[in-house]
Amino acid sequence: MKTVYTCFCTDVIHEGHLNIIRQASKYGEVVIGVLSDEAAVKFNRFPSIPFEERLEQARRIPQVSRVIVQKEVMYDDVIESLRPDYVVHGDNWLKGPMKSIRNQVEKLLQTYGGQIIDIPYTYNEDVKRTDARIRERLAMPEFRRARLQKTLKLRPIVKALEAHSGLTGLIVEKTVVEHNGELDQFDAIWVSSLCDSTAKGKPDIELVDMTSRFRTIDDIVEVTTKPIIFDGDTGGLTEHFVYTVRSLERMGVSAVIIEDKVGLKRNSLFGNEVTQTQDTIEHFCEKIAAGKKAQLTDDFMIIARIESLILEQGMKDALTRAHAYVKAGADGVMIHSRKKDPDEILTFCDTFRQTDKATPLVVVPTSFNRITESELARHGVNIVIYANQLTRSAFPAMKNAAESILKNHRALEIDQKLMPIKEIITLIDEI
Repeated sequence: MKTVYTCFCTDVIHEGHLNIIRQASKYGEVVIGVLSDEAAVKFNRFPSIPFEERLEQARRIPQVSRVIVQKEVMYDDVIESLRPDYVVHGDNWLKGPMKSIRNQVEKLLQTYGGQIIDIPYTYNEDVKRTDARIRERLAMPEFRRARLQKTLKLRPIVKALEAHSGLTGLIVEKTVVEHNGELDQFDAIWVSSLCDSTAKGKPDIELVDMTSRFRTIDDIVEVTTKPIIFDGDTGGLTEHFVYTVRSLERMGVSAVIIEDKVGLKRNSLFGNEVTQTQDTIEHFCEKIAAGKKAQLTDDFMIIARIESLILEQGMKDALTRAHAYVKAGADGVMIHSRKKDPDEILTFCDTFRQTDKATPLVVVPTSFNRITESELARHGVNIVIYANQLTRSAFPAMKNAAESILKNHRALEIDQKLMPIKEIITLIDEI
């Protein structure tokens, strides 16, 4: 009997999946692959139910003779070991980033005469409702809040990109690319005080109050499912910070990062060009401890951002602060630098990892932007934040459009450089 293989990456078996199984069973013995959690996250489908439950769902399908684990998004290992006569999939992989998966499967099958069978994807109201319920479940505060810690265990390095609106949140949420035969996407959303303030036309000096910042989070959480890391600036007064922690936790935010500075907040990239005052270790530790005491779940993370290298206080001061902050309860450490080379960041990470193997390390490679994620991971970095790239890319494009309209007294010239509005609104899901 011939072997037919198909792979599922879903939390709910719906009519569309069952239709694929029915069609597959006409060609031979059906073997289902269930993507591992690690592969599912890479595929942009964070599981909302445990892996064993997903396996069991597949086993309960009558036409299925065997269920196996597919550990990678690409099918290479499965096809090499199983050598199926047919690989069956919905025809949604004929376009977009998933097309690279199909191309690779086709190439592998051709080596021994296997075939692909593309089944028309099932689009009906029941399937749409099921998919919508999965997204809504992933967006619920209790599920979203815990996702950053889970992702840290599943990914070699967590990639976060800034968002300052619902639309930019959707870009972070839905951007998936194929490169060198692999799919990749962002793992988390960074809500930056700089970008949030800039979008509102305000200076980045903690002028935008928390109520306004929370409205930005509301806009983002309403249309996304990925974990959110919030830029908490200095955290403000300790008495105020505890309320911020409670509010963020309730909204489903996964982490807040606060920096060890006091007084008027100025952007770190100015360094000592402007007056900036670093907090005392004792006082900042008290703020961390108060925040940890205020939170209600183990899911929420408070990450301490160290400004010692920015303010040229030296490596010893940075490391002393890092260990003190962890001892005070910090769930992670962010080390920042405004130098164009990453040497001092890597030195910090290597030295810190000699005595602390577990605490997550966070970096923001804005100035030292040549270093790759894999290089950072080799030095013990767990989270990399691309802190302002969407804002910086949007501003020149909008300015150019405005200038073109003024110069030409019409929109024709700039229109050729703009994305069609229809393509933009396809990002937005309709209920």
